[in-house]
Amino acid sequence: MADERSVFRRGFTILGMAIRNRPEPFALGALGAALYGGMTVASATVIGSVTDRVVIPAFEASVVDSGLLVVGVALVLGVAILKAAGVFWRRYGAHLMQQGLQAHYRRQVTRQYLELPIAWHRRHSTGQLLSNANADVESAFFTIAPLPMSIGVLVMLVATAALLVVTDPFLTAIGFVVWPILAFVNWKYQHSMQAVATEAQQLRADVSGVAHESIDAALVIKTLGREGAETERFRGWSDGLRDKMIELGRIRGYFDPIIEGLPNLGIMLVLAVGAWRVQTSGLTTGDLVEFAYLFGLLGLPMRVFGWMLGELPRSVVGWERVEQVLRAEAEQRFGTASGDGRAGADVGLEQVVFTHPDSGHTPGHRAHAHDQASERGLTGVSFDVEAGTTIAIVGPTGSGKSTIAALLVRLFDPDAGGLLFDGTDLRDLARSELSDHIAVVFQEPFLFDDTVGDNITLGGGFSDEQVREAAALAQADGFIEQLEAGYATRVGERGATLSGGQRQRIALARGLIRRPRLLVLDDATSAVDPAVEERILRGLKDAELPFTVIVVAYRRSTIAMADQVVFVENGQVSAQGPHQELHDTVRSYRELVTAYDRRQAV
Repeated sequence: MADERSVFRRGFTILGMAIRNRPEPFALGALGAALYGGMTVASATVIGSVTDRVVIPAFEASVVDSGLLVVGVALVLGVAILKAAGVFWRRYGAHLMQQGLQAHYRRQVTRQYLELPIAWHRRHSTGQLLSNANADVESAFFTIAPLPMSIGVLVMLVATAALLVVTDPFLTAIGFVVWPILAFVNWKYQHSMQAVATEAQQLRADVSGVAHESIDAALVIKTLGREGAETERFRGWSDGLRDKMIELGRIRGYFDPIIEGLPNLGIMLVLAVGAWRVQTSGLTTGDLVEFAYLFGLLGLPMRVFGWMLGELPRSVVGWERVEQVLRAEAEQRFGTASGDGRAGADVGLEQVVFTHPDSGHTPGHRAHAHDQASERGLTGVSFDVEAGTTIAIVGPTGSGKSTIAALLVRLFDPDAGGLLFDGTDLRDLARSELSDHIAVVFQEPFLFDDTVGDNITLGGGFSDEQVREAAALAQADGFIEQLEAGYATRVGERGATLSGGQRQRIALARGLIRRPRLLVLDDATSAVDPAVEERILRGLKDAELPFTVIVVAYRRSTIAMADQVVFVENGQVSAQGPHQELHDTVRSYRELVTAYDRRQAV
């Protein structure tokens, strides 16, 4: 019972928040609903009066008074028109309020996604995030549509109850016998709906997650012939959601006829007792008609209240899931320092320790065992990069190279130690300074379903000449010019119409066009022909752009072009120096960088 009270209290808190957020459309809908409720009650009075003054005399005298008939018709039409106007403004205000709230909180959730760091996103599936921004927001404000109607029927309820008591207190007492039963049925209905609605809402997110994962992995599924297995996996989740939704429908199927039928049973009881009262007391036929009509109206408020209260648990669940996102704290904090400068930036890593957020270890807890280093990230990495130089980070798989690249652009923050940009800790830079002066290009580039030019600029105010210069530096201008529409060619979802190497070069042009002071390339040319890769790196050196370049490299030709090499093993820097020096003095480094050549020889 305490949980139910908590749900209702939380639900009404959400409604209060929604009203404060959108007071104008709520007031419009509530006034329309009040007009509708008032005119509905007025229609009972009009019908009762017309029955007594027009219909009954016409039957008794077999003559219709034309004047009274016109007045009666005018009253009925006038009430109907006002009632229709109330319905229009009620629904217009309700949907204006509901759609406005949903649009507002979709934007809020999406903005919060942009604010939250990658570490937070890794803890939540894409399907759940999609569900938070769509299905959960819709569910949170599902009760807004019937809210103005509830205000209207409250007016109707009070006015109807007063008129019933004034018309005949005895009949009112007889008719209200069904109300406790109706109230109990409504309570039972809401109680039965609560747990099922919560499970159904979670299943919506689960199904969305499975669907997104299946679509995202379409190439893997098709090439490995796993369509059948994936279909079965999705069927299992979707069948679970179907069963839960059917269970919700079954509950409604049980209770809706009872909620609908009880007021009608009350009307039958009122008519039976009322007919006797017409014969034995001063109650007129018009009074009985008006009374029966009014009592019939009481069923509507109960149904509306029951519907709204029955949806409150679903609304609470949806809002709590949305609120979890909105209340998530952005773990990264930013300062106010500037990253401006005319040349490449000096970069330094000082005893950097980092634990991957999804590795299962506790962040900040330093593991000393070297065999755990690759699992947890970095264990005390230190090295300096002079402004304007090119540094190659080399190491075996899992040694921490990509982790260093991610830390340099603040996708994560280290658990200990610091990363310096011109002597300033990255955490002290203003948010905008990071994207203005540091660019990263990853091995797996993401392209939007847009034109080549727009994928390079991403909405930035760059000229066509700047776009072409960046593409030329990335060795992408040649193939772009050969496309059907050149830079205006749409590349399809995720750049599906392009090869892997072409996508990487467009992503590289995207980073270069911003002329960053620090350019981080995380194996960003792995899909490019070695000769093209060499031209790209040589072009970067010869262009005399204000870059400091840090490249995660595997190919020997790429490594040899770097001014310095940082050799990383087990999350630590094993050696640093020119390529030839490390090649001659560090055995593990020599074996790593010559492995590809030796394999080719074999």
